[in-house]
Parts: sequence; structure tokens; C-alpha cells
Amino acid sequence: MFRTLYGRVAIVLMVVFITIGALMILASQKMIETQRLLELATDLIIGTVAFSLVAALIVFRLLTVRLRVLSDAIEAFRAGGFSTPVRLAQGSRADDEIQKLSTAFEEMSERIVTQLAQLGQVDQQRRELLANVSHDLRTPLASMQGYLEMLLLKAEEMTPDDRNRYLQVATRHCERLGKLVQDLFDLTKLEAQEVQPRLERFPLSELAQDVVQKFALAANKRGLALLATSGPGCPPVNADIGMIERVLENLIENAMRYTPAGGKISVDVQPVGERVELTVRDTGEGIDASQVQGVFDRYYRVERTESDNGSHVGLGLAISRRIVQLHGGEIRVCSALGQGTAFTIDLERG
Repeated sequence: MFRTLYGRVAIVLMVVFITIGALMILASQKMIETQRLLELATDLIIGTVAFSLVAALIVFRLLTVRLRVLSDAIEAFRAGGFSTPVRLAQGSRADDEIQKLSTAFEEMSERIVTQLAQLGQVDQQRRELLANVSHDLRTPLASMQGYLEMLLLKAEEMTPDDRNRYLQVATRHCERLGKLVQDLFDLTKLEAQEVQPRLERFPLSELAQDVVQKFALAANKRGLALLATSGPGCPPVNADIGMIERVLENLIENAMRYTPAGGKISVDVQPVGERVELTVRDTGEGIDASQVQGVFDRYYRVERTESDNGSHVGLGLAISRRIVQLHGGEIRVCSALGQGTAFTIDLERG
């Protein structure tokens, strides 16, 4: 019985020990696998960190190279006096931030170069204007001074008619001087938009007739035929009558200045669609094709001609263009050397 009991106990203990041994073996294997996993994870972490560092260094290098290129371009643009626009090579990605920055800088450099060129041109034109205006101011001033000095020196020796003639000449030069100064002042106000048209409905054809009558005597003295025509049923316009009258006066004065004796000047008003056009046409000397585009420039200088006793600054046409622009219209010129000139303005129907 004991032998059987001990046998059973031994068997149980053997089973227990075997089970414990198996569990210990399994635990050892798990520990080994865990250790291996930890070692593998450590290796992966180290590798990932190393790869990330290398990748970061490469990306940083690429970024700094492109930024250095942009910085060098900015420095070259500054050293070159902002005279040449910057041209940068396109990156591999056209939508990244550095490429956007490069594109923005290219556009900015182009605007700077263009604006500096325009400023230089304006400055040159300003210098030319000052020289031209100085010439026009000096001429009447010198004439006035000469006639007035003659009156002071020889007033007692002159007849009343001679004194009156000298005074009339001095007065004409004074008026010419005053007109030039007023034109400069008015053009400055128009370009600064300090003056706005006061719109009203009026018949443009009647205004043309009135202005032509105003110049009829002067045209007759110069041997010029001056007439006004208009289309049937010409509608009124919506404009500032005072401003448009000045435009018409400027155009007629310009035509009379460059049309020789025996020539013809016509002022024609015609409806064209929803607009009304006024054309001042002369049979004068005409304008060379190379100069046509510059006649409305405030700095444009008309050269000496046979019918004009001296060159002058073309402020009248610059004033006329600005007035027409303020009315939402345009002024055009058609001319050929030796075949006369036609100036046309269009205005809104009233």
C-alpha cells in the first residue's frame, strides 16, 4: 500500500517537476526572445535616428543652397544699381515656399527696374520742360524789357503813335507770358485731378460755331479760311462747356499756327454711334510720322517752322488731352508731312 502511495506521490512530484522545468524553459526562451526584440528595437531606433539626422542634413543643405542663391541674387541686384531684373533658375518644385519667394523677388525686381526707368525718363522730360519753358519765358521777357527800356530812354523823342506801338508790343508779350504761366498752372491741376468737369447738356455744333466766330478775324488776317460744319440732327453732348471750349480753342490755335496763308481750317461735328465726334482739320504742314505719338506729351517741343516765329512747348495739346480724358473720351490725331493734320475728340451724347 505504501509502495503504491509512494509511487503515486513520486509520479505526481515528477509531473510537477517536469511541468516546472518546462515552464522555466519556456520562460527562458521568452526572456531570450524579449532580449532579442529589445536589441532589435534598439538597433531600429538608432538606425532611424541616424537616417533622420542624415536626411535632415541633406534637406538643410538643399535649403541653404537655394537660400544662398537667392541671397547672392539680391546682393547682385543691389550692387548693379537695380538696373537689371533678377532671373533665378526654377526649382524642382514650383510650389514650395522658397520658389514662391524667388518668384516674388523676380517680379519685384522687374517692377523696380521699370519704375526706376520711368522715373529716369520723367526726370529727363522734366529737365527738358524746364529748358523749354525757360526759353519761352525768356523770349517775351527780353522783348518786354527791350521795348520798355526804349520807352524810358527815348520817350521824349517819340511821337505818341510810336509810344503806343511800343506799349502794345510789350503788352502782347506780357499776355503771352501770362498765358504760358496759366497753361502750366492749369495742366498741373488737371493732372492732379484737382479740377473735375461740371457736366451739362449743350449742342456741340453751336459751341463750334461760336468759337469759329471768335477766331474769324484772326484767321482772316492770316489769310486762312476758317469754317464750321455739322451733321444733320446732331445731338447734344454731356460735358463741361467751358472745358470743351478750351479744347476747341487750343486745337484751332494749333491749326492756325501751322497752316500757311491761303490754307483752310475746318471744324466738323458729327454723330457717331452713341458718341459725338468733333474734328479740327487743317491743310498745314503736317506732322512727321515719327513725331505723331508725342504731340500730346506735356514735354513735347514743336520745332521751328516757316509759319511759326519760334519753337514752343506744346502745353495746349497736353491740356486738351487731359480734359477729354476727364470726360471719358479720347483725342486722336491723323497727320502726314505736307498734307495737313486732323485732331478728333469724341464725347458722350447728352
